[in-house]
Amino acid sequence: MHIILEQQLLTPTTALRLFWSFLPLINTFGRHIFAFHFFFVSLSDLCAYVYAAHAQTTEKRTHDMFTELISLESYNLFLGIMAAIAVVVFIALYFVEAGYGYLFNPKFGFPIPNKVAWVLMECPVFFVMAWLWWLSPVRFEAAPLVLFLIFQTHYFQRSFIFPLLIRGNSKMPVGIMLMGAVFNTLNAAMQGGWIFYYGNYEGWMSKPYIYIGAAVWLFGFITNLHSDYVIRHLRKPGDTKHYIPMGGMFKYVSSANYFGEFMEWVGFAIASWSWAGVVFALWTFANLGPRSASLYKRYEKEFGEEFTKLKRKRIIPFIY
Repeated sequence: MHIILEQQLLTPTTALRLFWSFLPLINTFGRHIFAFHFFFVSLSDLCAYVYAAHAQTTEKRTHDMFTELISLESYNLFLGIMAAIAVVVFIALYFVEAGYGYLFNPKFGFPIPNKVAWVLMECPVFFVMAWLWWLSPVRFEAAPLVLFLIFQTHYFQRSFIFPLLIRGNSKMPVGIMLMGAVFNTLNAAMQGGWIFYYGNYEGWMSKPYIYIGAAVWLFGFITNLHSDYVIRHLRKPGDTKHYIPMGGMFKYVSSANYFGEFMEWVGFAIASWSWAGVVFALWTFANLGPRSASLYKRYEKEFGEEFTKLKRKRIIPFIY
C-alpha cells in the first residue's frame, strides 16, 4: 500500500492564522524585553548618578576636611614660620656644615648607604604630594595638573632614578636623612595645600606666569641633570681621588648642580605665583647657598691655584 504525503502549502490564510496565534507570545516577550531594557538603563543611570554624587560629596568632604584641619590663616602662619626657619638655617649653615657627600661628617648620626638614604629622604614628598593631588577636587584641572606634574617630575627623578645612578659605596648620616625627610613632608603640605586647596588657578593657562616659570624650571632641571652626570663621571671605577668638575654651568659656578636645582624652584615659584613657591625657593637657597660656599672653600684648600684661577662663583653665575 502506498502512502502519499501531500506537502502543505503556506497560504496567506494559514500565515495570518499563525501570526495571530503567536501574537500574544510576541507581545509578552516584547514587554519583557522592554522591561529589562528599561530596568538596566535606569539602573545604569542610577549608578552613574550615585557615583557622581558620591565623588562630588567625597571631594567636597576632603576639601572641607583639609581646610577645616588647616584654616587659611593657619596655613599662612605655617608659611611665615617656614620662611623664618629658612633664614635661621641659612645663617646656621655658614657655621655648621651639613655633613654629607663631599663634606661627610659622622657627627650627624650613624652612616647608611647613600642609595638607601636618598630614597628614604626624598620619597615622602613624592607620595604625600600624590595623595594630596588625588584627594583634591581640582586634580584634573589644567593648571593644578601641570604644576603637579612639574613638581613630581623632579621628585620622581630624585627619589627613584638618582639613587640608582650613584656610584661607589658612599654613606649619608642618618640625621641628615631624617631632617631632609621631615622638610620634604612639610614642603609637600606647603605646595599641595596651596595648589590643590587654597589657590585659585581658574584661567591660569591663559596667563604668562606658568609658561615663563615652566621654561625656567626646565632650564634648571636640565642643568641639574647634566651637572650630576659630570660629577658622577669624574672618577673611573676604583679611583678615590677628587677632581674639579668641568663643562656646562661648571664654567661659571663651582656648584652647578645646586644652581640648577635652585633655578628649578625659582621657576616653580613663578609658575605657581604663590608664597608657598617663594618659601620653597628660599629654603632651597638657604640650604644650598651655604653648602656651595663650603664646597668652594674645600676646593680652594684641596686644589689651590688650579681652582682659583678658574674664577668661578659659588652658586649663581657672576653674582655669588
